[in-house]
Amino acid sequence: MGLSDYYVGCDLGGTKILSVIYDADFEPIGRARKKTKGHEGQEFGLKRIGDTIEEAMDDAGIATSKPGSIGIGCPGPLDLNRGIIREAPNLGWVDAPVKSSLEARFSCPVTVANDVDLGVYGEYRFGAGQGYRCVVGLFPGTGIGGGCVYQGEIFRGNVTSCMEVGHIQIMADGPHDGAGNAGTLEALASRLRVAAEAAQAVYRGQAPALRRKAGMDISEIRSGALAHAVENGDEAVIRIIENAAEYLGVGIVTLVHLLAPDVVIMGGGMVEALPELIVKTARKSAKQRVLPSYRDQFEVVAAKLGDDAAVMGAAAWGRHSLEVAASDGGS
Repeated sequence: MGLSDYYVGCDLGGTKILSVIYDADFEPIGRARKKTKGHEGQEFGLKRIGDTIEEAMDDAGIATSKPGSIGIGCPGPLDLNRGIIREAPNLGWVDAPVKSSLEARFSCPVTVANDVDLGVYGEYRFGAGQGYRCVVGLFPGTGIGGGCVYQGEIFRGNVTSCMEVGHIQIMADGPHDGAGNAGTLEALASRLRVAAEAAQAVYRGQAPALRRKAGMDISEIRSGALAHAVENGDEAVIRIIENAAEYLGVGIVTLVHLLAPDVVIMGGGMVEALPELIVKTARKSAKQRVLPSYRDQFEVVAAKLGDDAAVMGAAAWGRHSLEVAASDGGS
């Protein structure tokens, strides 16, 4: 294969590193996955990212050639222009030079972006957001991630990513989020919040199916356990999830009034496990609350790409950034 015949997408999210090789038509031809091991240090972690990419290249049978580009999605505050992770508390990294490390190892352009932004870009290019002018993503998990693609470009700040939708305050007072702010979308509608309320329902004897599946341990009350409780008729859990989805709808109202998106895409593990319940409830909540002139101007839908959204978006954004750089250089 030649220089521009394949592209690498990498997602450094959660507890894993996922790397996928795509051909020029964005068909996957190689894949590798490793667990992150933040306790072993930043230098080791950067090497581990490169090792995962090399394993994916080997899986694709192209280990001796050079990628057209590498796109990588990273968590935490980023310096997008320098390709640095400013801080990743879960990994113990500070000012990690992701871009320069990978460029030195693979001798190709590397583009670093926020992992949620790349998930939204993946849905825009290949999933539920295809063909739309403005696409907003909303991903409830431990926190609540958000992103926006506007006319083919990721909406971002001058240096860092934006769309921290989980910290939108929608209640004057109330529970606090991870940043210590009261009444935010994250504090009211994240999976962590849902799990905490569900654990209380178990303690009160109101969620027998969830008790059998996960008990009262919040760390065990994950998306699959919540789906099990819903499927087995735990009405208290259903109400908790519907209440969270209604708050997500309130958050969507703010995003619609600010950005006028054509579509809001909801994703993440909890939505994947319970798409009908969460998306339908959030859609109804949002449609009831927006200004009348906006009501028929947007849709709320479930994501289509699952775990591959960010890695597909990373590969496509890396190639897009390469093409933009070439165009600017030739003008």
